[in-house]
Amino acid sequence: MKVFHFSPPEAPPSKMIGISAWLRENLFSSALNTLITGAIAGVIFAAVTSLFQWAFLDADWVGLSREDCGRDGACWVFVQARFDQFMFGFYPSDESWRPMTFMLGLAATIAVLLLGKGSVKKAGLVFALTVFPVLSVVLLYGGLAGLPVVETHLWGGLLITLVIALTGIVVSLPLGVVLALGRRSSMPIVRSMSTVYIEFWRGVPLITVLFMASVMLPLFLSGGTEIDKLIRALIGVVLFNAAYMAEAIRGGLQSIPKGQFEAAEALGLSYWKSTRLIILPQALKISIPSIVNTFIALLKDTSLVLIIGMFDVLGIAQSANSDPAWLGFSTESFVFAALVFWIMCFGMSRYSIYLEGKLNTGHSN
Repeated sequence: MKVFHFSPPEAPPSKMIGISAWLRENLFSSALNTLITGAIAGVIFAAVTSLFQWAFLDADWVGLSREDCGRDGACWVFVQARFDQFMFGFYPSDESWRPMTFMLGLAATIAVLLLGKGSVKKAGLVFALTVFPVLSVVLLYGGLAGLPVVETHLWGGLLITLVIALTGIVVSLPLGVVLALGRRSSMPIVRSMSTVYIEFWRGVPLITVLFMASVMLPLFLSGGTEIDKLIRALIGVVLFNAAYMAEAIRGGLQSIPKGQFEAAEALGLSYWKSTRLIILPQALKISIPSIVNTFIALLKDTSLVLIIGMFDVLGIAQSANSDPAWLGFSTESFVFAALVFWIMCFGMSRYSIYLEGKLNTGHSN
């Protein structure tokens, strides 16, 4: 009679042991590597310490004028004094509750879309694509419900950044899907027109598009016809970004195995049904990193509207530096503008990673 002895399974190596092994192998594998690692760590520590001391320990936080900034650190009093302009541009101060309401509503809508489930999320999506844009236009521009009109040339700061970025993202995505499908179409005319459109807009810098939309377009309009500068900028941004969006989605379409198309045909599905139910969902899932990368690039490119006389967060920072009452505090304004862009871009990138993991249908070995 044989006696079988079962040994307990070995415990997996702890995470700390794995980190320690990685450090020994990559950073402290030899005396030279240890020396280089120590030197780099010392430089990073010195830089971070100096930055922390300048931004926090030696900074001035409370005050009303530059006379309140007498220390060697950052003068955040300057940002505090200009905070309304950083957020809303030159929007009338007595009407600042309107852009504030818009931003709070936008934050609440995004929260519902990110955290909501089932019918709540679907209702939030319908609201975000139909009702919210109309309410936002009425709230910000006015002219209805007793709200005074605020011309768009007074909009600025984070408000104009959000308006341009959101419009470009929401409108260019479906347009990019249509262009990507058109470029892969079996109809020569549709394929050629889509290709020409994409290659034309990808070959022109955005700053040129904005300049043409703001300066050259009015020259081609009949006398007395005038289009709002913000509308022209939005059209240019959407048309430009749609071309890049189309290429990102086309990459996802090309990566789908041919067997998926054959399976859809075997099921008797029409082109539009197979595209809507099988092909496009997979292509969009694969293209998430490229799509979000395009979104982030668009968000940062909103600073180019300064060339046509519109002041986003960066534009407000530059204009504030020319104020004689606050000369010498350009570093603080640019750091604040960079922080605003970083928070938005980092948030988009993290949500992209979360969405990739949530939609991942692969099987690990």
